[in-house]
Amino acid sequence: MPRVLTRPTPLPPAARLQLMWLASPALPVGGFSYSEGLESAIDTGRVTTEGEAAHWLLHQLRLSLARADLHVVARAVSAWQRQDLTRITELNTWVTLTRETSELRQQTEQMGRSLVEWLRNRSGDAVAHPADTRLAQCAALPPAPNWPIAFALAVAQCLPAQATSDTLAAAQQEALLSFAFGWAENMVQAAIKAVPLGQSAGQRILQILIDAIPDAIAHALALPDSQRQAFTPMLAILSAQHEHQYSRLFRS
Repeated sequence: MPRVLTRPTPLPPAARLQLMWLASPALPVGGFSYSEGLESAIDTGRVTTEGEAAHWLLHQLRLSLARADLHVVARAVSAWQRQDLTRITELNTWVTLTRETSELRQQTEQMGRSLVEWLRNRSGDAVAHPADTRLAQCAALPPAPNWPIAFALAVAQCLPAQATSDTLAAAQQEALLSFAFGWAENMVQAAIKAVPLGQSAGQRILQILIDAIPDAIAHALALPDSQRQAFTPMLAILSAQHEHQYSRLFRS
């Protein structure tokens, strides 16, 4: 008989709203202040039009996020859920070691620390909302909690302590949608400001990225740990050049 594939159990509405919140550009973690090398690509003439900006970001999604950060977020959500600090530390160290320039490392560490602080402030009254010990563990990660790791903790905090495997699978899927959309929206806004482009052009680019995000997520979820990588040499070169760029709008 043919095998019947079942969909993961949907998350409760409150948890889905929390994940939408994490994707919001209003989240006070500073993501809007980074272009991740895009500004340098614009300065060197590699990206000068709407089509080139869309092409650049689409390749960054497929070659960088799908093979690195999205995979890390999925694995870290599971590790935070089972409170596996050894695994979390391993993933956090990997992210640190694969940031090839000081700017890219500053970005992931600053955004990670900012999200941890936001999670602390969101907790409110300590009596009504007992402290989550994982928050202190995340804050203490050496040398700093990286953005994908802190994001995964924020996702894990949306889940019940005894989440089923179906609930966890749904959470991973929804978390990656939130993470990828937040990245796409920030990067499109960077392109609008730096190329520059109009708002309609930005919306067209965002649509192209949205169409590609589900496949990127499927790739990240299916990727074995041994194939996780962060090999984007041109991005690293442009990021290093951006550190000494004469005029800059963004911090990376």
